[in-house]
Amino acid sequence: MTALTVIILTQDEARHIGRAIASVRDIATRIVVVDSGSTDDTVAIARKAGAEVLHHTWVNHAEQFNWALDQIMDQTGWILRLDADEIVTPQLASEIKAGLPDVDGFFIGRRIKFMGQIVRYGGLFPVQVMRLFRNGAGRCEARWMDEHIVVEGPRWSLKGEIIDDNCNSLDWWIAKHNAYASREVIDVLNREYRFQEGANTMPARSRTGFKRLLKLQVYGRLPPGLRAGAYFFYRYVVRLGFLDGAQARSFHVLQGFWYRYLVDAKLAEVRREMRANGDDPVEAIRRVLGIDLAALSQTADRHAA
Repeated sequence: MTALTVIILTQDEARHIGRAIASVRDIATRIVVVDSGSTDDTVAIARKAGAEVLHHTWVNHAEQFNWALDQIMDQTGWILRLDADEIVTPQLASEIKAGLPDVDGFFIGRRIKFMGQIVRYGGLFPVQVMRLFRNGAGRCEARWMDEHIVVEGPRWSLKGEIIDDNCNSLDWWIAKHNAYASREVIDVLNREYRFQEGANTMPARSRTGFKRLLKLQVYGRLPPGLRAGAYFFYRYVVRLGFLDGAQARSFHVLQGFWYRYLVDAKLAEVRREMRANGDDPVEAIRRVLGIDLAALSQTADRHAA
C-alpha cells in the first residue's frame, strides 16, 4: 500500500476522535487533525493516539479542508477525508490495505447511525461520497453546505463503508442542523445572486452532481414548504422509511421534513428582510442569520495570504 494521509477536522470532538483514529491506525501512514479551537480534550486525545495536530481558524468545512490539503501539497500518496464522528469499517480498511487500482479517486459508501440505530430504509444509504483520492487530484468545492470533493480524473468505487455514528445528544443534533440550515440558505441565495465565487463546481456527470441536479431542477422548483412534505412522503412512504426502527424513523422525520422545512422558513425570512429594507443578500444574511460573510471572507483571504 502506498502512503495514505487521513485528514480529520475537529472542534470539541473528545467523545469521537479516539475512535476515528483507531479505525484508520492500521492503514494510515500519517493522520492529520486540523483543530479549530477545541476547549475539551480533543487535541490531547488526538496526539496521544498518534495524530499530528494543526490549528486553523474556522470559516467553513470547505475552506478548512482545502487549507489542510495546502499543508501537505508536496506529499505523494493518497488522501482520505474522515469526519471526527465517523469510522472506517474493517472491510474498507482491508480494501485500502490490499492496494488500490490506478485511478484518481474513490467513491465510498457512507451510512448513518442515528441515536445508536442504523438507518436502513428511505432510499438514502449508503450514500456514495468521494472521500479517497490521490494527493493533488482532488479539492473540496467552495460551498457553505453539502460540500464535496471534486476529482476530475478516473474514479472507482470501493465496497467497504464509512459509518457516521455521532454519540452526542438530540439537542446537539438539532442545534447543528439549525446551523446547517443557515448555511444552506447561503448557498441557495448564492446560486441566485453570485456574491461568492467558487461554489457549485460539482461536475454534472458525477453521481453527486446528478443528485444535486435533481435537487435543483426537481425539488428546487416545487413551492417552498410543500416540497418538504413531498420529500418526506417520498422517503417515509414510497421508500419505506416507516419500516426503520424507532430512532431511525425519528431521523426521517427530523432530517427529511423538519430540516428541509427549516431551510425554507429561513430562506423566506431572509427574502422578507431584503424586500422590507432593500438589503442585498449579504447584509440580509448578516441581519437575519447572524453570519457576517464579509468578515469571514477577510479571514479566509488572510489565511490564503
